[in-house]
Amino acid sequence: MANLPNTAAGTAFVPKYNFKKSNAPNTRVVSFGDGYEHRVSFGLNQNAKTFNLTFEVSETDADILTNFLDERAVDGANFTYTVPGESAMNFVLEGNYNKNVPYLNRAVVRVTFRQVFEP
Repeated sequence: MANLPNTAAGTAFVPKYNFKKSNAPNTRVVSFGDGYEHRVSFGLNQNAKTFNLTFEVSETDADILTNFLDERAVDGANFTYTVPGESAMNFVLEGNYNKNVPYLNRAVVRVTFRQVFEP
């Protein structure tokens, strides 16, 4: 397990605000007659989070971030990251990630992190 790397200046990567946080509670529902139902949370870690994050950074920092993401795509390992306003969590990559270069020496990296509960 690794930590998300720091920028070239040694600071933590901070996503652009207006990121999206999704919760996925794992609930089982049993339906009885006349519209009655019973809901039960299923599993120990039953409410995983998913974050859609956008990082606007220098092109050098974008390369640091995407190289780290490339390594996680190859080895499938989880990593630790603290999303602003949240506690530290373990994540894996969810789906695609991309890097756009809209201006000279500026880059935008969009990625989705899915929380996992692994040691």
